[in-house]
Amino acid sequence: MRFWLLILGILITLPVRAAGLVVIASPDVPVDKISVSEMAAIYTLRKTVWGNNAPVVPVNREANSALREKFSEAVFNLSPQELAEYWNQLRFKGKQPPLVQTSDQAVLGFVRSVPGAIGYVDGSQAMTGVKVLLRLP
Repeated sequence: MRFWLLILGILITLPVRAAGLVVIASPDVPVDKISVSEMAAIYTLRKTVWGNNAPVVPVNREANSALREKFSEAVFNLSPQELAEYWNQLRFKGKQPPLVQTSDQAVLGFVRSVPGAIGYVDGSQAMTGVKVLLRLP
C-alpha cells in the first residue's frame, strides 16, 4: 500500500506538460488570440503592425532548434531552411528577418519585456507575464 501511495504522490507532484507549441505575445499586444494565417503573415513580414499601429516584433528560435522546425511546419508547412531562403531574399529588399533567441526562457523574457513582441515556446513552459494567443499541436 505504501508503494502505491508513494507512486501517487510522485504523479501528483509531476508538472503537467502541455503538448505542442504555444504562441505568446507581450502583455500590451491588442489581441487575445491569433490565427495560423496571421502568424504566417507576421513571420513572413507581411504584417508589421498591430491594430493599434504599434510595431509587431516577431522572435524566432535558432535555425537548428527542433521547436523552430515544429513551428515552421505547423505555420508554413515548410522547413526552417526553406524559410531562411525566403528571409534571405527579403534582406536584399532591406527587410530584417525575425530576431532569434536561443531558449524558451530567452523567448519568454524577450516577449515579456519588449512591447509588441510575439514568439513561441514549448507548451510545458510557465506562461507568466505574457499573453497566450494560440496553441499549436
